[in-house]
Amino acid sequence: MRIAASSIKFGTDGWRGLIAADFTFERLSLVAPLAAKVLRDTYGNDTDTNTIIVGYDRRFMAENFAERTAEVVAEAGFDVLLSESYAPTPAFSWAAKQQNSLGALVITASHNPGGYLGLKVKGSFGGSVAPEITKKIEDLLALPLAASESSGSLKTFDPWLSYCEGLRTKVELSKIQELIRQGKLTVFADVMHGAAASGLSRILEVPIQEVNSSRDPLFGGGAPEPLPRYLSQLQRLIRTHKRQEPGSLRIGLVFDGDSDRIAAVDGEGNFLSSQILIPILIEHLAAGRQFTGEVVKTLSGSDLIPRVAQLYQLPVYETPIGYKYIADRMLSTKTLLGGEESGGIGYGNHIPERDALLSALYLLEAIANSGLDLSDLYKSLQKLTGYTSAYDRIDLHLSGMEVRARLLEQLQNETFKEIDGQQVVDCQTTDGYKFRLANDSWLLIRFSGTEPVLRLYCEAPTLEKARHTLNWAKNWANSVQ
Repeated sequence: MRIAASSIKFGTDGWRGLIAADFTFERLSLVAPLAAKVLRDTYGNDTDTNTIIVGYDRRFMAENFAERTAEVVAEAGFDVLLSESYAPTPAFSWAAKQQNSLGALVITASHNPGGYLGLKVKGSFGGSVAPEITKKIEDLLALPLAASESSGSLKTFDPWLSYCEGLRTKVELSKIQELIRQGKLTVFADVMHGAAASGLSRILEVPIQEVNSSRDPLFGGGAPEPLPRYLSQLQRLIRTHKRQEPGSLRIGLVFDGDSDRIAAVDGEGNFLSSQILIPILIEHLAAGRQFTGEVVKTLSGSDLIPRVAQLYQLPVYETPIGYKYIADRMLSTKTLLGGEESGGIGYGNHIPERDALLSALYLLEAIANSGLDLSDLYKSLQKLTGYTSAYDRIDLHLSGMEVRARLLEQLQNETFKEIDGQQVVDCQTTDGYKFRLANDSWLLIRFSGTEPVLRLYCEAPTLEKARHTLNWAKNWANSVQ
């Protein structure tokens, strides 16, 4: 039995669907061997191996789907290394590289709500494969699958050991560990019931306060996404700690469901997105560690990012939105880091993959070296560059795809001359429509490719102005509906 290619689609980072409705054992059993075949066709000559890594996160039945994946891939003639436990997706990308394998198949739905599960495909180089690779997998779904003449082997491995050892070499742990032991720095980690659970403790080997560490397939009724609306418990804990120990440093680190995206909460309990964290990390790596290389940002990245890069004479390269574009660039040039607005940050001295645990370690190192809170580090960069801004975003659900078409038509044919009382000085159409305004702010309007969703992004001199501009854009969209 074959499944029509149109029924399974790989998105920006993998194939995802509702468990039992879209994501089933039957469908996965058909897709997984094809993914392995495409990995062999793509990377077999370079690796001279027949090994596929199979891993999973903590979602409902993720280990069962991983076991089935391992079985059918082995039956198709591949040698499989199946994870003994859940682990972060970057750990399996790391394993793919370290084991010199063809790649990795990871059972995860990342930050999606609990009803979802999915499959991420990682290449032998240790990162997400390009869209043309997943397109080959989709195309094979419509063709008969030739039976393998012989089965491969199936063994298990611990994904944490090599991964944690690798991350420990990236930072100077002793100062961080000493501050924590002395009670001068308290680390909170909200793992959102996901695959980062136990990760920082394994690496640091000192006590930290882990929040939402239990396995909960429903993620507390929300989604394992590092957004303010899911972080009230963490913020309360940090504010309580501030009242009890006002003279000490504290930080909250937030990990999404498969630990490839990060956010933070400062010592006052304020949410910090990657728009704030990326400039801090650039300065830490360039000034503190004397690292060099290109800074890769997406179109929706803060304007503070190139300003901080300029302080250290680092080149900047801008991509469309989506980490796959950043990873492609990281494979072709020397990179300091590549980061996206949604929390994915990767490093040129690591694998070309988003890695939230490594980001967390670098943020801890920045605090330990400076003795400052994350927000104080950010304010110092605003002062150094002479640039102060605030950022916000709205995802607006439209009533249907026909409304999406009308909005897109208006953007194409009636370009704005003025937005929210400000003159439009430039419009960039690399990915959506990015309008630069006279008051040194910008508004980005993008559409989801598969859903009737309008994504609105804005950076402005103040949060009030950013939200005012977003409301202007929201009212415009609603008027067209």
